[in-house]
Amino acid sequence: MAELILFGTAGCHLCDEAEILLLQAGVSFETRDIMDDEQAQQSYAIRIPVLLHLATGMEIGWPFDAQQLDDFIRSLTWRF
Repeated sequence: MAELILFGTAGCHLCDEAEILLLQAGVSFETRDIMDDEQAQQSYAIRIPVLLHLATGMEIGWPFDAQQLDDFIRSLTWRF
């Protein structure tokens, strides 16, 4: 199981952009469709895409750019 989860849904162009950014950054992550999980849908319906770090519960929501993503990932390493 991945430590980072990208919450989104089908047909979400912002989710597609976030996924491309994560792939370009070489970040290992798993995608989850909020429509498959009622709790995720309630939490993230108007906020997607959202990247969640499972171990800490820390999140970064869209919009984020490459620098903000890097800062987020670095902040996670400081917590271990």
